[in-house]
This record gives sequence, structure tokens and C-alpha cells, in this order.
Amino acid sequence: MNDKSSPFALKIRGLVKSFERPAVDGLDLSVPAGEFYTLLGPNGAGKTTTLRMVTGLLAPDRGSIAVFGVDALTDPIGARRIMAWISDEPMLYDQLTPVEYLDFVAGLWGVDAKLAEARARDLLSWLGLSPFANERCGQFSKGMRQKLALAGALAHEPKLIILDEPFTGLDAGSSRVVKDVLRERVRAGCSVIMTTHILEVAERMADRIGVMANGRLIADGRLDELRLRAGSGDASLEDTFLALVAQDRAAA
Repeated sequence: MNDKSSPFALKIRGLVKSFERPAVDGLDLSVPAGEFYTLLGPNGAGKTTTLRMVTGLLAPDRGSIAVFGVDALTDPIGARRIMAWISDEPMLYDQLTPVEYLDFVAGLWGVDAKLAEARARDLLSWLGLSPFANERCGQFSKGMRQKLALAGALAHEPKLIILDEPFTGLDAGSSRVVKDVLRERVRAGCSVIMTTHILEVAERMADRIGVMANGRLIADGRLDELRLRAGSGDASLEDTFLALVAQDRAAA
């Protein structure tokens, strides 16, 4: 499968991954193109394992993964060219400066040198990192490292950005910058998939929300749809999420 006109940024079918027990257990998940999708779940629900399989960091036991119609299992390089992954603890090269790091990342993706230079300048300015452009990354705070990792993820202009707990440990200023950048990317047509334990962020930013438990997707939809399913009226996302998880446990 290699249909780059696919209406889905991500389509997962029957995804399975087991360690000592099933971590992801027959997961089906579809994320339309151009959507901000947030994946929620208790610790151990399988969220990070799922995203690591999507990005090629883990091999599934079985199942299928398509990124904009590109089969991520048979054509992993093709899939990676159109997406970016940012973990909660971004790996940077401490001896490089932001300028050097972005030049290195752009080179990995074959971005034209002049275009890469201009894009790096714009990204550093956009993320408030221009004053630190020639300082070594090793002395950066977590917030600065997270912003630089985001700049690196955007260097090749991916169609899909995947983030695992991007706001953990960030101060309010850094969080605001990351949120603004992600919103702008979605407005420009990019798709975003994010996990977070900060439910207020998910409630404000997500177009749709998926709830995982025990390696399965137990609910999926807009907040009003999740409230209806949970029978939670006009409750917050936190209360709705807890009600859905409790329902699933009671049915097990």
C-alpha cells in the first residue's frame, strides 16, 4: 500500500505487541489527515509502545500501520520521510550548537543546503532560540532542549508530527511556545498525534481524543462524543476520561 493521497494521516489495524504480557492488543486506530489527535490512557495502557511501532522504533508482532497510505512496515524509510517523532526526553548532541544540530538533521533528510539554512533560521526565531543559536546544547534547560527537538522535527517539513508527553517538565513559557507551534502546524495542514497526562492541554487542543486501556482503544471521538458515551454530561475531560476507564474495568 502506497497511496500518498490517503485521507488518513495514520491507519492502524490489528496491531499487537507483547513483552511479558500484551502491551498492545489488537489495536485499531484511524486519524484523519489535518487533525490534532490526542491519545490518553493510564500508565501501561500501551500508548508509547504504539507510537514507537508507528515510528519504527519497535517491530510489531503482527498488524498493519499506514502513514498517509505508506506502509510503515514494508516501506519504513518512506513513512519516516513524511513524519517526525519527538519523545519526552529528546536526544540531542550536547557538543553541537542549535545551528549545527539543525544542519545535521536537514542533511540526514537530504534538504537542500540553502533551504535548510533559511528554515533553521526561521525555526530558531519562531521558537525563541535565536539568542542561543551558537551555544552548545549540553547546557540547555529541558524546555530549550524540547524546543530544539521540535525544530529538528520540523526541519524536513513532515506531514505528521508524533509527540510523546511533550509538556512534561516544561515551564509555562516553553509550554506556550510549543502549543503555538503545534497549532500553527495544524492550521497549515499538518497532522499531530500526541500523548499527554495533562488533560487540560488535551481538552483545549485536540480535535479528537482516543482513550486506551490494556492495549486497546476503548473510546474515540470529540469531547462531546466521549461525554455522551461516558454519561458524564458536560463534565471535564478528566472526569470523562476517568469514567470511561472505570467502565472498561467494570466490563472486564
